[in-house]
Amino acid sequence: MVFCFAFGKSMAQEATATLEAWQAAQQSLVLLQNEGKLLPVKKLDKTPIFWKSYGMDEGNAFEATLAKYTDPLPPAPLAANGIFILALNAENYATTDPGFKNLEIAASVLKGQGKLVAVLFGKPSALEKLELFRQADALILVPENNAAGRSLAAQVIFGGAAANGKLETDIGTFYKKGAGLSSPGNLRLGYAPPQSVGLDAQLLTDSISAIVEEGIRAHAYPGAQVLVAKDGKVVFHKTYGYHTYDSLQAVQPTDIYDFASVTKTTSTLPALMRLNGEGRFDLDAPLNAYFPFYKNSNKAHITYREFLAHYGRLQPSIVFWREAKNKRGRWKMRSFKNKQSKRYPIRITDNLFLYKKYKKKIYKGIAKLPLTDSLSYVYSDLSFILYPEVVERLTGDSLEAHLKNTFYRPLGANTLTYNPLRFFPKKRIVPTERDTFFRHIQVHGTVHDETAAMLGGVSGHAGLFGSANDLAKLIQMYLNDGTYGGERFIKEGGVKEFARCQYCGKGNRRGLGFDKPLIDYDPAKSYVAKSASPESFGHSGYTGTFYWADPKYDLQVIFFSNRVYPDRSSRGLYDLDIRPRFQQAVYDAMKKR
Repeated sequence: MVFCFAFGKSMAQEATATLEAWQAAQQSLVLLQNEGKLLPVKKLDKTPIFWKSYGMDEGNAFEATLAKYTDPLPPAPLAANGIFILALNAENYATTDPGFKNLEIAASVLKGQGKLVAVLFGKPSALEKLELFRQADALILVPENNAAGRSLAAQVIFGGAAANGKLETDIGTFYKKGAGLSSPGNLRLGYAPPQSVGLDAQLLTDSISAIVEEGIRAHAYPGAQVLVAKDGKVVFHKTYGYHTYDSLQAVQPTDIYDFASVTKTTSTLPALMRLNGEGRFDLDAPLNAYFPFYKNSNKAHITYREFLAHYGRLQPSIVFWREAKNKRGRWKMRSFKNKQSKRYPIRITDNLFLYKKYKKKIYKGIAKLPLTDSLSYVYSDLSFILYPEVVERLTGDSLEAHLKNTFYRPLGANTLTYNPLRFFPKKRIVPTERDTFFRHIQVHGTVHDETAAMLGGVSGHAGLFGSANDLAKLIQMYLNDGTYGGERFIKEGGVKEFARCQYCGKGNRRGLGFDKPLIDYDPAKSYVAKSASPESFGHSGYTGTFYWADPKYDLQVIFFSNRVYPDRSSRGLYDLDIRPRFQQAVYDAMKKR
């Protein structure tokens, strides 16, 4: 449950009421039992979780917030290390109901297989009749049976919010006044009203909505969404418009987007940061140290630090699909065929398949490319195309498996993936461009970037997909200097080193992989807000994606759009300065507190 409201003319009063309801729910929520410190839930990648609520409306804030942390499993069978979360609305569910006996039986069976977390909303006195709840491994009492209370209960389970409340009165002979355990918060992202972290809710909502909707009216993009998190809490997450200009499918918070170049800092980069912290990857080693294929290349002795900072004299890119055509416009030998076979297994479209060893041609193309004439900052995709091979050589695992096992699944960021159609319905994925020159299809669910498509959809420069909420988890881990959910993913100081401007003295603003604010702010050239601190970092994507993190304020902003729909000719996102304007609106709302 994201605390973002469409305020009317009495918005100030509504905002105050929202904050007061959230604070009251936070103060009254009581953790009565927590055997073995079961809560907050740990090791999301190793803990099967199932939940069920009774006496509550469909899509209630409790289950909606649980789903922001992890995906539920089918109800049975529950593994021995699994957790069954059972919630009951005491006001709408009578314990005398015959169905309640079935509930007790089912829950008892599940409890025997795993751990039981019981959550009671409403009347505390109902616990006197709920023996099953009193026997639970963890028990949460939520007297404030509203959206705020329901969301906070879910957050306590996953460590997004702390539990510190105490009982205000005895509950029979079972629990005495003053009972209540403490559990930590801020281990994972929480969800709270903007006012709880000092942001002006009205200014935030009005400003962002006006800017984003201006872009929709100007056909800069058919739809978009914005997420803002401050102090480890998501305080704004709102969607606008539709997937396409026919206005048939509205944008949803759970939609999945093609990250485009945001991939550069969310796939191979966290892997390289971790490997660097483990002493297995030296930033100042030459390219050929971990990529022997390039030992005779003119790039062999350029360091990874230089490459990651776009300071390695690489040209911006190579149009590899065009290189695969001859002078007559036909596909060269051992490039593409119209039918799939053992020699041409890589699917580009239903009618276009790539030669199985074409990746080596891509590597050779980069190896042979002349270096730029002088050493200066030149943004380039090319070294990022090579990093998956580096990660795979150092870890002994495929890039995707390594990323999911080491980062995405432990973070609970389960939508972060390459080739998302393997796991998610097409309607949940936002379409990108109608490709009229290479693939001749509407690109939807497969990577927009042509070179990434030729690499099977998996590359270090493009190819990753995901939702805004899941991206926020990874970015918050960066803001936490490598920790999230009570786990350390990257050695302390590692993120700071990669996010540090590497060659500022030579006119290059970049960090290692990360983009940085301009050294000298120029509104005509910056896509980042003027108020962004020098410590801040982020990245943008060609498809219309963008995130920025500011450690000085523990602040992150995410903007997702499909600005390349129906084609890449739309420049409204840039011409209207949508990204720096909405980001500045967040800083302005912070200053007004």
